Amino acid sequence: MPDAFELDSLFVKVSELLVATADTADADIDRAVPEVLHSLREKLGMDVVFVSEFVDGERVMRFVDKAEVAPPVQVGDSGELESSYCLRVVDGRLPELVHDAARLPDLPATPFRVGAHLSTPIVLPDGQTYGTLCCFSTAPNEHLRRKDVDTLRMCAQLVARKIDSADRRRVPEWTLAPVEPPTRR
Repeated sequence: MPDAFELDSLFVKVSELLVATADTADADIDRAVPEVLHSLREKLGMDVVFVSEFVDGERVMRFVDKAEVAPPVQVGDSGELESSYCLRVVDGRLPELVHDAARLPDLPATPFRVGAHLSTPIVLPDGQTYGTLCCFSTAPNEHLRRKDVDTLRMCAQLVARKIDSADRRRVPEWTLAPVEPPTRR
């Protein structure tokens, strides 16, 4: 179960980054996004966190951070958008918070078990849905709460601003570069 203090500190960090990205596209902020996503995954106790982009009927993984032992999800992986959890969250067929996906009917088949699942749309400043920010674990997790979804939404806003900033600079490659998780000392 995530520690409330740890989630509050992540919430503060994301809030500060959102304020900082309002006016600038600082290189330090670019490096901070992967760190925030890594922290989010760890704090929520999830196996995988990813940013997906919806492109020509496909869901493409643009950023992936995962635990050492986690399902084989990689940057650049893609699949049919229509048969994804991501689209179901965006169009309202699946809630943003799922404690145990095995309890829900009519979900698309996955090559690995999905237990707990959190997902929220990444909406760009122009209102366009870019994709989703998702995290999941192979095990169910009854400890996840609405506050965790709120934190995920804030992280999605941060990602949306970084994507928009990169698009304005015409340098969207940041979303494709695999990033090593931060080293803990």
